[in-house]
Amino acid sequence: MSKKGMLLVGHGSKLPHNKALIETTAEHIREKSDEFIVKSGFMSINEPRVEEKLEEFRKEDIDVLVVVPLFLAKGIHTNRDIPAILGLGEGERRGTFQLNGKTVPLVYADPIGSDPLLAELMLKNARKAFDELL
Repeated sequence: MSKKGMLLVGHGSKLPHNKALIETTAEHIREKSDEFIVKSGFMSINEPRVEEKLEEFRKEDIDVLVVVPLFLAKGIHTNRDIPAILGLGEGERRGTFQLNGKTVPLVYADPIGSDPLLAELMLKNARKAFDELL
């Protein structure tokens, strides 16, 4: 069975909520599945940076690395900035990653996008807000 790495990428923020959201989401993924070695990093402002986490993955025994942006929609960061950090060109989703003297595939995932699960989450949040009125 191959080992997979997952790097969850957040934007970063001066406010602590963004960092906590990314790190908590990474922890939830770890709790739900042992399919991936999960790490999280940030494009800017917060530590650890994406580049630091990529260096950490170079020491892992993985056969593939998937980078997942925790962004709602495609935009400059997901289309240009994050791929540049990964050594990918704009619009590219596949590349390679060097670690432990070997080359493994690197795959760049889409942001969250429009998904029925997102609609369920919004309904949950709306109901919670409504319940707080009562």
